[in-house]
Amino acid sequence: MVPQSPTAIIGGGIVGLAVALGLATRGHNVLVLDGSDQDMRATQGNFGLVWLQGKGAGHAPYARWSFQAAQAWAGFADWLSSLTGIDVALCQQGGYEFFTDAREFEGFGQELRQQAAALGEGFSFECLSQGDLSHRLPGIGRAVVGATFCPLDGHVNPLRLHVALRKAGQAEGVRFVGDARVASVRAKAEGFEILRENGETICVSRVVLCAGLGAAHLGPQLGFCAPIRAQQGELLITERVADRLPFLSSTIRQVDEGGLQIGGTKAEAENDVETTEHMVGLAQHAVQVWPRLADIRVLRSWAALRVMTPDGYPIYQRSTDYPGAFLVTCHSGVTLAPLHATRLAEWIDEDPAAPKLEAFDERRFALS
Repeated sequence: MVPQSPTAIIGGGIVGLAVALGLATRGHNVLVLDGSDQDMRATQGNFGLVWLQGKGAGHAPYARWSFQAAQAWAGFADWLSSLTGIDVALCQQGGYEFFTDAREFEGFGQELRQQAAALGEGFSFECLSQGDLSHRLPGIGRAVVGATFCPLDGHVNPLRLHVALRKAGQAEGVRFVGDARVASVRAKAEGFEILRENGETICVSRVVLCAGLGAAHLGPQLGFCAPIRAQQGELLITERVADRLPFLSSTIRQVDEGGLQIGGTKAEAENDVETTEHMVGLAQHAVQVWPRLADIRVLRSWAALRVMTPDGYPIYQRSTDYPGAFLVTCHSGVTLAPLHATRLAEWIDEDPAAPKLEAFDERRFALS
C-alpha cells in the first residue's frame, strides 16, 4: 500500500504535473497517480504553442487568464531550468495566424479587437494585408489574403516541458506512481479512498482530478458534472530542415531540433485514428502558406485527442458535495502551465491572495 498522502493528483500530464509542482512548492505532500502509456494523452500529441491570439475573445476572464500566462512564461521557463537544468526551448518572438479566406480574416480581426477591449494596454496585435506580408515575409504564398500577428505568441518543446515538470516536482518532493489507472474515487468520513484498477487502495485527504478525458468518468464520483468531450487533431512531422523557418504560426512551426510540425485539424471524434483526407488538407494548407515546403519530406504523422469543454474554456471547480475534491481541466495546458503551477495552487489552497475563478465554474453550463 502506498503511504498515505494528504493530496493526490489524478493525472500525470502537463496539467496535472503543473498543479502538483505548485502545491509541492507551497509545502504540501503530493502524490501523482499517472495512467498507462497506452492512454490517449493530450500531452503526447499537442502542438507546443504558448498562444494568446483569439483566446477569450468572447469571454473576458479567459482572455485575462491567458494574457497573464503568456506574460509569465519567460520567468516560468527560467524557473524550471534552475530546478532541473532542462531548457524547454521557449521561443516567444511572436506568432502569425494566416488566412486564405477573406471573410475568415476579417472575422478573426474583429475577435482580436474584442480581445484587445477586454485586455486594455499591454496587448497588441497587427492585421497584415497580403502586400504587408510579402514585404515582411518574402516567399509567402499568393493564396494567403492576410494574417494577424501577436508579439506575445510563442512555442516550447512540449515533451521537454513534460519531463521538466516531472523533474521539478521530484526536486520539490512530489511522489509519482506510474501505470496507476484509477477505477474509482469515493469520499470517506475523513478524506478520500482511491481504488486503482489493480485493486490497490490509496487513502488521501484531498483529490485534484486532472485526468483529461478520464475526468468524464471519474468526475461524477466526486460530485462533478465534468462535461468533457474529445476533439481529434492531426499532425504531420517533416524531416529536419537546415534553413530556419522565418515565422511561427498556429499551424506551422519549426521545432528546436529542426523539423517542422504541421497541424490544426479539428474533428469531433472518440478515437485517435488518422485520416488521409485530413493529412492531405494539412499538407496543402502548409504549401499554400509557404510554397517552399512543397519539396520537404513528411516522415510521420499522428492523431491525438484534445480535452474540450462545451464552450472551450477551462473548468476549475471545487466539489460542493465532497469538500477537498477539485476538478481541473482545459485544452491549453501548455499556455496555462505557469499559472497552474502558481496561481491555481493558491486557489486550491484558498489563499486570500488567490485569483477569483468563479467564471470557470462548471455550473456556468447549467446557467446557460
